[in-house]
Amino acid sequence: MSSAPGAGRRAEEGSSGEETILRAAIEVMAEHGYHGTSVRDIAERAGLSAAALYHHFQSKQDVLATIMERGIKHLLSCTRTALAEAGEQPAEQLRALVSVQILFHLSDQRGTLLGTSELRALQEPLRGRHLAKRRQQQRLFDQVVRRGVEQGVFTTGLPLEASRAIVVMCTGVASWFSPRGGISRKQIVRRYQRLALDMVGAS
Repeated sequence: MSSAPGAGRRAEEGSSGEETILRAAIEVMAEHGYHGTSVRDIAERAGLSAAALYHHFQSKQDVLATIMERGIKHLLSCTRTALAEAGEQPAEQLRALVSVQILFHLSDQRGTLLGTSELRALQEPLRGRHLAKRRQQQRLFDQVVRRGVEQGVFTTGLPLEASRAIVVMCTGVASWFSPRGGISRKQIVRRYQRLALDMVGAS
């Protein structure tokens, strides 16, 4: 997720009009996809004119870039904070990473699914910059798993593969979770923490 021109500033200083537009864009794009959504569709869902939307964003691509930039910046920030608070034990760090990854992707399921499904719609150089930030997030998992293996508390012989599988597993909850499904977010976190520890061969 990378910034379109000015998107980084908007991610930190968004106005109420921008917030309304971004929420509307997520709703419409979740229903019809990026390419099936027009600027007019977003404006109508937001209760604005197309001209009012262009006051805040340069294009539909700018809207998508802002959504994705906000998402990855927030995820990286939450992940780094959780790691700093988890202590020095790799198992506790992995539990913290799993919790953040799941709860982030369940905090706005439509938004996070949009960030995954519409990556292909993000144009260069925005797409490349966004992918670089995703790799930063993956490396945080990689480093914890490698450290656990080096310390002998994780026994997997495939640390990078295990790390990537954990990220995919945690990210995927957004595609199926329902609050009416009989299992809470906290229960999912605890179960996936156990699965992640099993995956890395935690002693």
